[in-house]
Amino acid sequence: MIKNNFELDIKVKCLEAGLTQAQLGDKIGTSEQYVNRVIKQKAGIIINRTFVKMMEAMGYDVVVCYEKRNGDI
Repeated sequence: MIKNNFELDIKVKCLEAGLTQAQLGDKIGTSEQYVNRVIKQKAGIIINRTFVKMMEAMGYDVVVCYEKRNGDI
């Protein structure tokens, strides 16, 4: 299970960078509508090339930390 809230992360990082979804889409060579669709997926964001491109366009490397669950193998 991924515990990160990638939707919130992207929204916050866009605000911090002063970028709109349209500007972010332009930076990664896709549309505002696609950026919005990726952010608002009901199943959550799947870590994919587009997610990585969005974060890189805003000057971030992607780091996902893993935690061992107690009792689960």
